[in-house]
Amino acid sequence: MNGHLHEDLLDGEPIRWLEHGEGSPVVLVHGIPTSPRLWRHVMPLVSGRSLALEMAGYGSSIPDGEDRDLSLSAQADRLLRWLDMVGVEAPVLVGHDLGGGVAQIAATRAPGRFSGLVLTNAVCYDSWPIPSVKAMRSAAPALRYLPESLLYPSFVQLIHRGHDDRARALESIGVHWQHYVAHGAARSLMRQVTSLRVEDTIAVADQLPGLGLPARVVWGDADQFQKVEYGRRLAADLGTTLQPIPGGRHFTPEDHPDVIAAAVNELLTPPSTGAAPGRGTAHDR
Repeated sequence: MNGHLHEDLLDGEPIRWLEHGEGSPVVLVHGIPTSPRLWRHVMPLVSGRSLALEMAGYGSSIPDGEDRDLSLSAQADRLLRWLDMVGVEAPVLVGHDLGGGVAQIAATRAPGRFSGLVLTNAVCYDSWPIPSVKAMRSAAPALRYLPESLLYPSFVQLIHRGHDDRARALESIGVHWQHYVAHGAARSLMRQVTSLRVEDTIAVADQLPGLGLPARVVWGDADQFQKVEYGRRLAADLGTTLQPIPGGRHFTPEDHPDVIAAAVNELLTPPSTGAAPGRGTAHDR
């Protein structure tokens, strides 16, 4: 495993994160159906101190999701309180999938807490939940007690559809499925999907153009889950230009960690002029 797992209590509730490296801080937030290990190939390439937060109710924290608010709004609130707890100041905030939505909400609530924002194939606006998640949510009462053997093929298909690197997809299945098996796949997934509210990202959409944070938006342009058109809109609102990954699909941190890490490192490394990277630079416009 890349990074060391840390665990602490945040207002009496367990919170976990992976850490790797040292230097300027970078906070990475995963989505569904993954965990901080989504970033396992990105973290060693980042030229700073990477902290990959595990959202409540995901990964090894699945059991802690019982009777807790797992909405993106609540996850963003936890992230901000966790930053206070660990004493991390002005990190570059990085989000993928649901974690990208969490990053947008956290950044709009406290833009002064972050030095930059990197989003990759993130939920945004009304881009989500995707059809397969909507189907799971509507069938949640019936699916909640399905045996793992019936749910596993759908999980495998979802992961393969989201990867353009087959070997990395197979690795990803093993990495992420283990948490669901350990904690009851059907109940865990149902708890996750029934907590999702598209209103959380819609509510902050009009605040994105005024954020004023240095930003990078990197997108697998063949993503079937979060379409590249949403990435272009997000980039325009954040005052930057979309960086497409030709043929890239949804799970870019696993298939294209070098591209994601390079975008993060751009915001960690000031330009040669010595000025901090910012909105309105030639790259951004």
